Amino acid sequence: MPRVYLGVGSNIDREKNIRGALHALEELYGDVLISPVYESDAVGFDGDPFYNLVVAIDTDKTVGELATELRAIEEAWGRDRRSPKFSSRTLDIDILTWGNACGEVDGVSLPRDEILKHAFVLKPLADLAGNDRHPETIRPYAEHWDAFDRSKQPLREVSFPLNDSGDF
Repeated sequence: MPRVYLGVGSNIDREKNIRGALHALEELYGDVLISPVYESDAVGFDGDPFYNLVVAIDTDKTVGELATELRAIEEAWGRDRRSPKFSSRTLDIDILTWGNACGEVDGVSLPRDEILKHAFVLKPLADLAGNDRHPETIRPYAEHWDAFDRSKQPLREVSFPLNDSGDF
């Protein structure tokens, strides 16, 4: 089974929607690994700040099957697909990588180009999988983060406590 990294974000009722996404992912894929949660300014539009994190899952689903299931989770948590691309959202779940796949797979471009463009994707990915290598550059994510220009994309790590049972 390939290791899959997912970017998860929300800027509407952030904590509730992120927790809902984590529960849904755990129900579908079993154990999930999660990065720290970061707050970042909206990119591409004026809006409330986002919470962002990266989640690792292992799945035997195809990229297309996974993308369909992730869209269903987003919609279950109120995602309105009629909104402009750059707008506030209840929940956004993107496939960042699917194993070492490169190129267009089932309509999904892999690895997702935002990994190397946005601090809110790269930093949590480097936290979670710093020694793993980007499928195209073959450089570790931690090395990419070390070289990243952070001056225009500030991040703030936020406390996202688990409940007493260690659950989301």
